[in-house]
Amino acid sequence: MGPVDPIPGLVGFTRALRAAGLRAHRSADFVEAVGHLDVGRREDVYWAGRATLCDDPEEVPTYDRVFDQWFTAERTDAGRAATTAVEQASALPLRQDEAGDGRSAGEEEDLVAALASPLEQLRHRDVAELGPDERRHLDTLLRRVDARGPVRRSRRRSSSARGDIDVARTVRDQLRRGGEPGPLRRHRRRDRPRRVVLLIDVSGSMKPYADSLLRLANRVVVTSPRTTEVFTLGTRLTRVTPAMRHHDPDRMLTEVGTLVPDWSGGTRLGEMVRDFVDRWGQRDVTRGAVVVIASDGWERGGPELLGQQVARLSRLAHAVIWANPHRGKPGYAPVQGGIRAALPVLDELVAGHSVAAFDALLAAVREA
Repeated sequence: MGPVDPIPGLVGFTRALRAAGLRAHRSADFVEAVGHLDVGRREDVYWAGRATLCDDPEEVPTYDRVFDQWFTAERTDAGRAATTAVEQASALPLRQDEAGDGRSAGEEEDLVAALASPLEQLRHRDVAELGPDERRHLDTLLRRVDARGPVRRSRRRSSSARGDIDVARTVRDQLRRGGEPGPLRRHRRRDRPRRVVLLIDVSGSMKPYADSLLRLANRVVVTSPRTTEVFTLGTRLTRVTPAMRHHDPDRMLTEVGTLVPDWSGGTRLGEMVRDFVDRWGQRDVTRGAVVVIASDGWERGGPELLGQQVARLSRLAHAVIWANPHRGKPGYAPVQGGIRAALPVLDELVAGHSVAAFDALLAAVREA
């Protein structure tokens, strides 16, 4: 019997953490930390994960619960294989940055991709190059991405163990005790979901990616149906949010196909963004939202108009992020007229060619 693949135990544990609500995005650091410690000791694996996968002390109880469930001795055969995988992690080839202070984001992605199972490796493949058999796994991979939306601080406050002192409640409590001193009452601002708007280019040049981007949009809408809007861009602007609420991606694509008359046609990005700003920019849909433009930047009209309209959009939105499928390919440079015109006013230009890039895109949306 050959050696057990280590990734089902390590990456699988990080996915379980994400499913429980944690970000757990530094899986490569977790692999490296486990490799440097005594992987035969449960405590070392625990602290390696807690140091690299927990971003906030409030996440520790959830981390403890998932760790106990994942690494307990009374698990299924698949779980027992995961324990063996963790014990073999010390033999993994670990890469260190030449500067000595960790790896770059690209090196982390290479490390995880090199060690991953076939399904994990599929996350890093260009979706335009996937064959029919591989595309069947696309929905499975997209269901695993962290599609939680961004949040914003509300003006309202609620009781909390931490935060600012709630003077009014503290004084009332002391009055009830006849003026005797007591514990300080605290409160903090609540987090409220921030709206997300996805503008997806479905022109001919985006045909290899439009299907996957719409499936990603479907995942985001199903996760946050009240705070997500989706539009397609081509020769006209089309709102497809109602169709996106289907939990079946294939049914969603069928309905979108009936709504979008300009599928795989030309594109006039400048005019479409102008139509969006004119029709939806002054409403609550855009104000304070994170707007994502998914396009390769090829523009039929003059790029100056696109630059002007994206600038208008950026003044209304909280952030504007452009996802370009070619951004993640070697040797890419923003030479397209549309990208060059919009780049100065964008908050971020990210890749949009693979499931791993989609995951990074959604992380950028959350952190905008």
